[in-house]
Amino acid sequence: MTENVIIQDGHDGVAVKVYVQPRASKNEVAGIHGDAIKIRLTTPPVDGKANKALLAFFAKLLHVSKSSVSLQSGHQNRNKVIKITGIKEEQLRTALDI
Repeated sequence: MTENVIIQDGHDGVAVKVYVQPRASKNEVAGIHGDAIKIRLTTPPVDGKANKALLAFFAKLLHVSKSSVSLQSGHQNRNKVIKITGIKEEQLRTALDI
């Protein structure tokens, strides 16, 4: 399995390490990249647009509100940590199919 992927289950949700590839042909979960989940986004990394698209992508994927998804670190980097409140690690793994 993918035990090396960084997912931390907390009392109010989960945090997951992601690697973002902007300017892709479509928005999708693209598998594993090192110890992170690779996410492809069509949005360019300009003026925080890719970060907003990433949060919206996770909210839609997990069927949670946009306010439940936040960027914990990596605001100007491809390596990021996303926090999702109101779900458990198992729900995240199921949605990501990992």
